[in-house]
Amino acid sequence: MRYDNETVLKAFRLYAELAQRGVVEREGLQLYLADDEVRGLIDQFAREVDCLAMTAGDQLLLIPLVRLSPFHVSNEYLKKTYLHTKAVNADLYLLYVAVIVFVGAFYDSYQSVEPTRDFLPMDEWLGLVQERIEGLKEHDPEQLRKYEKEFSYNWSAIMEKWDAMDDIKETAKKQSGNTISRFSFMNTVRRFLLDQQLADEIGEDELVLTERAKIVVQRYFMELQHNRGILQFLYQFEEDRKNAEKTKEE
Repeated sequence: MRYDNETVLKAFRLYAELAQRGVVEREGLQLYLADDEVRGLIDQFAREVDCLAMTAGDQLLLIPLVRLSPFHVSNEYLKKTYLHTKAVNADLYLLYVAVIVFVGAFYDSYQSVEPTRDFLPMDEWLGLVQERIEGLKEHDPEQLRKYEKEFSYNWSAIMEKWDAMDDIKETAKKQSGNTISRFSFMNTVRRFLLDQQLADEIGEDELVLTERAKIVVQRYFMELQHNRGILQFLYQFEEDRKNAEKTKEE
């Protein structure tokens, strides 16, 4: 398809803004929605850098689809920006698990399309992460090593990192940001979610999913077989217990 020069320039200016900020609103969103040719070019530009252009509420987003995309947030950036100076991959993977648990808390299963709750208190989120860690411990060590290879996650190191943190909640609020506690770690993950516009605060220590997060979950996260496998793995024992209880009731 051949495009006139004005259309290409419109699309390029819009894509340049999208690439720089990761999101555009108002006029840019309206142009993307109203002009089929501009939208086609934006989508093509996004595919060339292994990204997906998608609308979420009143925003147009640029979502990286693979780790090699130049727009993917690197592990080193996450360590430097959100974790402590001596952070290793296990710290980062624990952050990923906390994010997965946060998202999962809003859905009744990894196959859900719409959220089934409105908000998540911080203390409940911390408790849910604790449940997932305890669930990991129920796996046979040999089976756990098999899953480590399958998902490229060192589950044993993740459990060790979590267990090594001080189990402090109330007093952690008064301590420095460098305190290694579960509460301070969860605050770090919260800051990451807020910075990435995946969560909003609606009250003291209460978080909600943003429209951006819901769209990413529906259009991307839930559709990848690899991510779906991780969710199924993390929640496996909970599902087994639910099925066992259901069988007893019947």
